[in-house]
Amino acid sequence: MTTEYAQVHAVAAAGLGVLKDALSLARTAEERFQPLTLASNIAWWDSNVDATDENARRRADAELAYSDALADRELFNAIDSARGNGAESGHARPLELLLSAMLPHQISSSLRARIVELETSVETRFSRHRGVIAGEEVDDNEIKQILRESEDSAERREAWEASKTVGHEVADDVRELARMRNEAARSLGYRDWFALSLTTDEMDEEKLLETLAAADRATAEPFARWKSALDVRLAERFRCGVSELRPWHYADPFFQEPPPEGAVDLDPLFKGKNVVALARRTFEGIGFEVEGILNRSDLYPRPGKNQHAFCIDIDRGGDVRVLANVIDNQSWTDTMLHELGHGVYDLGFDEDLSWVLRKTHLVTTEASALLFGALAGDREWLERILELDAGEAEELASRLRAARAAELLVFTRWVLVMNAFERALYAEPERDLNGVWWELVARYQLLTPPDGRSAPDWAAKIHVAVAPVYYHTYLYGAIVASQIKDALRSAAGGLVDRPEAGRMLRQKLYAPGASIRWDRLVEQAAGSPLSVDALAREVAAA
Repeated sequence: MTTEYAQVHAVAAAGLGVLKDALSLARTAEERFQPLTLASNIAWWDSNVDATDENARRRADAELAYSDALADRELFNAIDSARGNGAESGHARPLELLLSAMLPHQISSSLRARIVELETSVETRFSRHRGVIAGEEVDDNEIKQILRESEDSAERREAWEASKTVGHEVADDVRELARMRNEAARSLGYRDWFALSLTTDEMDEEKLLETLAAADRATAEPFARWKSALDVRLAERFRCGVSELRPWHYADPFFQEPPPEGAVDLDPLFKGKNVVALARRTFEGIGFEVEGILNRSDLYPRPGKNQHAFCIDIDRGGDVRVLANVIDNQSWTDTMLHELGHGVYDLGFDEDLSWVLRKTHLVTTEASALLFGALAGDREWLERILELDAGEAEELASRLRAARAAELLVFTRWVLVMNAFERALYAEPERDLNGVWWELVARYQLLTPPDGRSAPDWAAKIHVAVAPVYYHTYLYGAIVASQIKDALRSAAGGLVDRPEAGRMLRQKLYAPGASIRWDRLVEQAAGSPLSVDALAREVAAA
């Protein structure tokens, strides 16, 4: 133990309230939180790749130990005091981030424990759950395949309903989580969990609502026009009237992606391809090494494993991993590129940054991920990486632009559903959430609810349970990705096979980590503040 380290801890033992030096405070917090974060992340990873009771227990224990440390009132007050006393600008930023991380945990220990335990239980059930079709358990990939390929409306309905059965299993507990999160937020002086979450993520609620309203205005008319044409094609395919179309006719269980009839069906081009190799080749061409990430990852489906996808930075020191359930189609290629877009960000921090600053903001990391994910439908990527014939790529060019616009339209309308639903959930958890859900789906996605259905379909979306108040960052990320794409095209000629684009991303977006606020980072990387204008230009091609 160094003399400086011993001195810091001697002062801390005497009372952290007298510790005024911002650098010492940040170091003290870092030394305390770093090993607990590592243990929590490893346990969280283990519980997702193998959803056993033992792994769930270990995860809950590790997360509670970390939460206990974040709940340290003396340390929190000392950091708050140092920031309030005008800490030097170079040291103020770590203090701001530490306060944001610690604030939600300044609640009763019993409430914290109940939240951690219930979140762990719910996510474990999501990982274990499989829908049932014709008496057989099926995974999400099989459900989506039926919804893309089957011509039988009855089979499609059964598959769609199977995708929602996890909602029945967890709905009561998700509602209880909303109650407990609100109790926590209100004990800290916030309106509800939605408001607290935005505060700790450095998001302004008024600006968020303005941005969502602008996105609604920019997409409402082109989406309605696009969907009207789509519905005619779907009605022809399924030999029914447009008024008879229901959610199971739209390929994705939540209609968050356009069906083949409303885009370009590229799946035949990916059949038999090595999706992971395509992703590796993509990043190598831009100057990013991802082999280490892939070697530590868990990429293919199996029972008892989380069926979704995520990227996690285990230690803020190079141990970055991806969980996925890859099969050979365009969607999973998009997902692999997306998750590795998170991963290269996590590996791109300036080496001189302290541990506290070696993290991403949700908006900017989603921008990176969405920027790369969209390449799976990009003409240049299809030619260079998938090695599609140039003539065939030329024939697809205009349709690919329209498909990209449709993708953004569908996704934006879906984000509007999710954001509005979560605001309603935390505003009044006791309301008729089933009814609220379908009212929003009808309003923003123009879907006709199933006749007489009253089921907790909202609870089948895992983000509502275990990644609350997150979905707006996808929309912000999509907007920023559009802006960054424009900047890269102007400065480097594009992204695919352009190491200069990789250098720009590393220097302007990744290297600063969390050393500057996300909105200033966006302006630095994109050359302009966040604006819906870039999104509006892209969706105009639909």
